Amino acid sequence: MTSDRLTVLLIGYGNPGRLDDGLGPAVAEAIESLKLPGVTVEANYQLNVEDAEQLAGYDMVIFADASVNALEPFSFYRIKPKAEVSFTTHSIEPESVLGLAHDLFEAKTTGYILAIRGYAFNEFGQQLSARAKENLNAAVNFFKDAAGNGNFFDFNK
Repeated sequence: MTSDRLTVLLIGYGNPGRLDDGLGPAVAEAIESLKLPGVTVEANYQLNVEDAEQLAGYDMVIFADASVNALEPFSFYRIKPKAEVSFTTHSIEPESVLGLAHDLFEAKTTGYILAIRGYAFNEFGQQLSARAKENLNAAVNFFKDAAGNGNFFDFNK
């Protein structure tokens, strides 16, 4: 975090075998292919407490996931570290992962959610719905523009 360029970690998470729930990994794959300077990309089925150590080494972390509640095509907003950690064997909230990074590793990392609107979640399949693909493209273009300008803060939706 000592360079002039903002260092960004994007963590895309979700289950690609559950249709639009795969939006998080899909955006991670698309952003990775852009090879943007200062941007590191990870993808997983879910967030883990171990993610706290990794994100502590970045200026900014963006948690990308599918959402049934996000505005179309996506929402992007800042989150605050959560001091209390509650999780199950299946998930931990982004705010809690960020809180662990701050508490355990003295991170100064800022956190954001990139919630991409999805529609089809109740079936099995490895494809995104047509509307989710459009929202994915909009989120990737947003990210590319924001990273190119070096300033995500101007693009908050």
